[in-house]
Amino acid sequence: MAKLTNYIAYESPETSFSQIGHLDIEKNTIQPLSFFSGTPVKNLYQVIEAGSPDKLVAAGPPISADRVKILPIISGRDVLAVGKNYMEHAKEFNSSGFDSSDKVDRPSHPVIFTKRGTSIIAHREDILLHEDFTSTADYEGEIGVILGKSGFRIKEEDAWEYVWGYTIINDVTARERQRDHKQFFIGKSADTYCPIGPIAVPKEDLPKTLRVQTYVNGELRQDSTTEDLIFPIPKLLAVMSAGQTLQPGDVLATGTPAGVGIGRQPPVFLKSGDEISISVTGLGTLTNQIAQPNQSNISVSRIKTTSAFELNNASKTAGGRAGLRMVNGKPISYHKIGSGNENIVFAHGLGGTKDYWTPLISTLSLAHSATLHLYDFEGHGLSPTHPLSQLSIESLAADLAGIFETAGISTSAPATLFAHSMSCLVAIKFSLNNPGLVKRLVLLNPPPSPLPQASGSLFLARAALVRTKGMVAIVDAAVDASTSDFSKRNNPLAIAATRLSLLGQDPEAYAKACHALSSARTRLEVEKLAAETFIITGKEDRFSTPSLCEEYKNRIKGSRLLELENVGHWLVFEDTRGLATAIRGII
Repeated sequence: MAKLTNYIAYESPETSFSQIGHLDIEKNTIQPLSFFSGTPVKNLYQVIEAGSPDKLVAAGPPISADRVKILPIISGRDVLAVGKNYMEHAKEFNSSGFDSSDKVDRPSHPVIFTKRGTSIIAHREDILLHEDFTSTADYEGEIGVILGKSGFRIKEEDAWEYVWGYTIINDVTARERQRDHKQFFIGKSADTYCPIGPIAVPKEDLPKTLRVQTYVNGELRQDSTTEDLIFPIPKLLAVMSAGQTLQPGDVLATGTPAGVGIGRQPPVFLKSGDEISISVTGLGTLTNQIAQPNQSNISVSRIKTTSAFELNNASKTAGGRAGLRMVNGKPISYHKIGSGNENIVFAHGLGGTKDYWTPLISTLSLAHSATLHLYDFEGHGLSPTHPLSQLSIESLAADLAGIFETAGISTSAPATLFAHSMSCLVAIKFSLNNPGLVKRLVLLNPPPSPLPQASGSLFLARAALVRTKGMVAIVDAAVDASTSDFSKRNNPLAIAATRLSLLGQDPEAYAKACHALSSARTRLEVEKLAAETFIITGKEDRFSTPSLCEEYKNRIKGSRLLELENVGHWLVFEDTRGLATAIRGII
């Protein structure tokens, strides 16, 4: 079986995520790769860290390379580079008038510089000339060495142990900037000045000597091999690691042969429309075209779309991209069931999800007679949350308003609103703000309003605990405190469902919701509720106690209170049929 080691990075057409595949150069197809576990390979850093290519397997059918977006084979760091490392190029550069680094042809020490990570682009992406920056843009075809493990003070005789493999680099250069600044960084690091790829290949799958050839508009300009390096790769690694640690995945551009634009008489510089193709033994061909004037800068757009933040609770929805609806400017998991004239909206509580309501909906066959709107509030269930987004009863009420808007609910046809636990406060806040949108309010296990300081401190402590120890640290105590003794003895399914609901939460997102609940210190004016209100709790609920719910009943004009025997805070899980019987009398 042929080895699958022509590693190429591309954007998955299914997920839009970066993925690694094997490029069949002759067929121009990409074979997606995964680890034996089935997990797709995301980037070359993972390939390098995995070690053996035997840990990777084909995953699915090959796809045409022309139908996907090719990405830089490796990115995210500055590229290490060497100047004047081929003798004939050192001569042409020294005599060009652009070399301010030395007065002799052959350097006494390797000329080391870096190319900024923001200069990296992929195969077939356009190179910007930056006419206001330079009038002397030049090409340099190079072989890039990729490190396979970290190294400090690497000995020359051991250096090959640190080399993982190779790729191709075009070290595009603004010659007058290179000259005038008397160092290479500025002239080498302009946006798009580091095309890299299209593939990377382990050294074991390549010959010892590699040949590099550069063509400009089909004309051969450079042609040499690694045998011609002034400072061979082991020497370069020894020099570079003498005082610094090299990292796995570091890329070292090893220098360019003779034949660059400044070496011609007269010098020839790159212009719009020029195509540069660099071929290396076993690495295929890296091809890029010089962009037309005023073409947009892809480096700027990439940086603008890059964030130091990651969404919490996003892994279940492919990074917050799949199956979500924008509600109130946030990605929310929203589900609509049924098509009846009656609209019913369900809001789950802390530690719950929209699926909390499923047993009740099924038992009552509600989807046959009404249109049901279920959603996961921010950070819970399938809905992600951004680290900068602060949850509060007010913010969740605003999101609930977005759900009503998404559902198309209006004052001409108001809805029934079910809420559980913490979301009862959200539902009350929303109903007070939007009295014409809710005709019937069903509150299951409502917390006190305002929340007592002791309870607030308890939820803050719980938030701190899950942030450091995870959901597993609180699940036993939470289940024990919130379910009835009867359920613990006789209803293991309810206990398991409650545990699974809690353990399925993202710890950080759950902690944020705990903060929101702990800060609910403002007394809600439930006396002003216009909707017909029903309050249901369990007689063994230690948080939403019968006496608390009796107080709510007395404060809310015309409301009714129902108390279920032998259940605690998770009514739907603990007594689905009893709850369904109570609700039949309501709707």
